[in-house]
Parts: sequence; structure tokens; C-alpha cells
Amino acid sequence: MPSIEEFPVPGKGPYGIVTGPDGALWFTLVHSGQIGRMSGSATSFQLEPASTGPTVITSGPDGALWFTEYQGHRIGRITVEGEVSSFAVPTPESGPYGIAAGPDGALWFTEISAGRIGRITVDGEVTEFPLPVEGAYPSIITTGSDGALWFTLNQANAIGRITTGGEVSVYPVPTEAAAPVGITAGPDGALWFVEIGAGQVGRIDVDGAVVEFPLPDRASRPHAIVAGGDGALWVTLWGANRVARVTVDGGVTELELPTPGSEPHGIAVGPDGALWTALEIGKLARIPY
Repeated sequence: MPSIEEFPVPGKGPYGIVTGPDGALWFTLVHSGQIGRMSGSATSFQLEPASTGPTVITSGPDGALWFTEYQGHRIGRITVEGEVSSFAVPTPESGPYGIAAGPDGALWFTEISAGRIGRITVDGEVTEFPLPVEGAYPSIITTGSDGALWFTLNQANAIGRITTGGEVSVYPVPTEAAAPVGITAGPDGALWFVEIGAGQVGRIDVDGAVVEFPLPDRASRPHAIVAGGDGALWVTLWGANRVARVTVDGGVTELELPTPGSEPHGIAVGPDGALWTALEIGKLARIPY
């Protein structure tokens, strides 16, 4: 396998990353309050105020990028030309974190602090749905093959599902204190997630049946997960300075990142077909297949 390359970017704290509709990589800079864009060279766009804490970013159905502002309690939008707008979440101190484009033409997001799931239209209209579990800490959210939204409940040790009509189901994770964070739609029609507290990767089918696969290093702190173009799942190991490739039958291969202590967070398939991960130390890493 070709070697991993790292590219320094302007700003502080690369965190979330996605391929935009313009064929560039877009990423959040959580510590400097910026949104970055990389296509050959990297540029950044400043948010106001700089303390809003942009976290997870996704491509929207309107040709723009949408992102959560965890500390600003807002949902942000940036056009591919760099024009920024933001929309306040109605619930105070909501702590929006994960965000994904839904099958209904809206964006869906999690509210870590408020324990809710939110929906925002491309016009900025927000609807919130309370969860049936107190202190659940909903984290990352994604669209499943069944047309519903699936999300991790970090402190409830569970996976949640919400229909576009707002009906919520909750499925417990077998391992105690697993603390699931990242979740993605897998190549096999199931949802795949990572357990940062237990050092495992989990699979949940759309009927709610869960299977768990231990990682070789249970203290590796898996954080984010994405389906690669090779039919496998790719995971950032935040606590181990590595990324892992996980096959649908649970086989694991790990790759060391070049810079020690790089803190890999978000991971995405790039416009070039390679995997790209955001390193909180201030770089993006390219991981070819």
C-alpha cells in the first residue's frame, strides 16, 4: 500500500471533513473557528465569533456545506464561494454536534447537551425532537439504507433511529460503557459504528440486531468511521495515532500515521478516491488504498 501523506493547513484544530459539491475537501477548524477548503492548496474562512466551535460538516442538498457550531449553539452554512450564514438552535445551550443530509431534503443534527435530534430545512427552519432517554448525549448521525436517520447515544450506550416523521427507536449496545461516537451507512446495508470507550467496532442492521468486533488495541479510542470505496469500513483511532480498515466480516488492518500524537478525528472519502482524515494537530492526512 502506498504511504500516507500529511498536509499542513491554516487555522487550528482540523476536526470534521467531507468532500464538497465542488470537488474540494472541506473541513472544520474547531479551535480557530474557521471552515477550511483544500483543493491543491488550503484556504480558510473565518466564522464570527471565532469561539463557536465548528465541529462536524456535511454536503447539503442545496449545493452548500452545512456544519454544527457546538459552542455557538448554531447550525452553519457556507457556499462553495465562502459565503457564511448561521441559524440558531431554539433550545438554549443545545450543543449541536453531528449533522447529515436526510432523505427528505433537509439536514438532521444531534444536540449533545439538550438530548434532542434537530431537523433544519435549507431555508433555516428548525424542528426539534426530544429523545426518550435522559442524558443520552446523541453524537454522530447518518442516513440509513431504510430511509431513516441513525445516531449514536454516547452516554446511553445505545444506537438511536428516527424516521423523517420524528418516530424514535433505541437499541442498546451489548458492551457496557462502550460510549459509541461515529456511525456510518455500511456497504452491506447495515449501520456501522465505533465504541470509543470499549475499543470496538459495531454493526447494527436495520432491524436493530447488533454485532461487535473488538479492535486489536482496546485502548485505541476509535472516533469516526466511514465506508470506503473498497467495500470496507475505515476508522480513526484517536488515542493510538492510527487508522484502521475493517472488513464487513470484522477483519482489521491498522496503519500508523506519520506524525506522533496527531489526534485523527473525522474521516471521509476524498474527491480523488483516497481516504482523508482531519488531524487535530493541524494537518490533513491522505490514505491511499
